[in-house]
Amino acid sequence: MHPLFWPSETNSFRRFTPESLAAIEERIAKKKKQRAEVNRENKGQGIEEDKLTPQLDLKTCKKLPSLYGDIPVELIGEPLEDFDPYYSDHKTFMVINKRRTIFRFTATPALCIIGPFNPVRKAAIKILIHS
Repeated sequence: MHPLFWPSETNSFRRFTPESLAAIEERIAKKKKQRAEVNRENKGQGIEEDKLTPQLDLKTCKKLPSLYGDIPVELIGEPLEDFDPYYSDHKTFMVINKRRTIFRFTATPALCIIGPFNPVRKAAIKILIHS
């Protein structure tokens, strides 16, 4: 079987790392720059841009569709990069529990001091998603 036709289960689930957060911040900065250029060019005109919406099958508190394949055991309860295109320029990550329920969390510091990679915050997330 050709590699393009294999299920992409291993490509769907990637850990949320500091590099992932940096990439999101880069996309946000790029999008702001593009918006500023568009606003400058279309000053006074009522041109509206296309709005991307979240996928309905990847909503928070819903089960992960089987289309995305089985989640590896080592990634259950771990912060993952969000694969919904709507969230590609939002500082968020997703966590999936054993029952395949999707949870989304912000990657901004909680209480203005506890970052997304802090062990205390990771423990709190594990407790919160535990069924």
